[in-house]
Amino acid sequence: MFDIIIIGAGTAGLTAALYGARAGKKVLVLEEKNTGGQIINSPTIENYPGIRHISGFEFIQSLQEQAEAAGATIQNSRAQKIVDQGEGKVVMTKEKLYQSRAVIICTGVVQKKLGLPKEKELTGCGVSYCAVCDGAFYRDKRVAVVGGGNTALEDALFLSNYCKRVYLIHRRDQFRGESWMVNQLLQKENVEFILESTIVCLQGNTSLESLQIKNVKTNIIDELTVNGLFIAIGQQPSNESFAGTVDLDEQGFICADETCRTNVRGIFAAGDCRTKKVRQLVTAAADGAVAALASCEM
Repeated sequence: MFDIIIIGAGTAGLTAALYGARAGKKVLVLEEKNTGGQIINSPTIENYPGIRHISGFEFIQSLQEQAEAAGATIQNSRAQKIVDQGEGKVVMTKEKLYQSRAVIICTGVVQKKLGLPKEKELTGCGVSYCAVCDGAFYRDKRVAVVGGGNTALEDALFLSNYCKRVYLIHRRDQFRGESWMVNQLLQKENVEFILESTIVCLQGNTSLESLQIKNVKTNIIDELTVNGLFIAIGQQPSNESFAGTVDLDEQGFICADETCRTNVRGIFAAGDCRTKKVRQLVTAAADGAVAALASCEM
């Protein structure tokens, strides 16, 4: 019997574990894969308050050690289902059933990939999925953004303040994002639209050097020299296992407000897996603290 069970050991989950354990609660963290989530692949973090420079691996390693030192238990196991028993909850894994008073879901999201060769190898070396996180590293350089929704448009606007040239690549002739952002980008002298086009190849060995871009109508392939590529084609939450227990929105994110409470008493959602506008390292940590302190009241 635990006081709090946390599903997921990313930044939100480990922060929740730290705050819960420090409050004197018996805390269990269940992680299907390795601790850390997406941030562990970031070679450099420079936007977390109070830390000027740290790698994602070092950040997560320190946070995990801190949570375990406070008394949290971390186990490698996949949570398959949550059963609401009113005042108590049961979390089912393949191996065991765990009981608790409260559950915090911190399953994060998976960034959709282009699925190209070298994409994984060049992530952190020219390929990024977060303009706010990594944009400052490309000051006065040439970058590309791929995508057609609000995130891609926001990324292009953000990068236009830092970069010498920003190419916005989209497979259709019109963007899905809001028109006011498109109009702002059209007024930027350092932004260029490359429409009806897809990226077919990433060039570079140790770092990204250029892109091969194919026009979907003419099938002509051109090469575009860039220092960075920001992929903004969507995020995929991993909340399918909890769809019958808590409410999800149309995109699959858990419906939870700034208090991290879901529609089920005693079940909370923290970090990127919940409905929210800003998904950043600092907001994931904030969610973890908020959810843990709220769950301590159960």
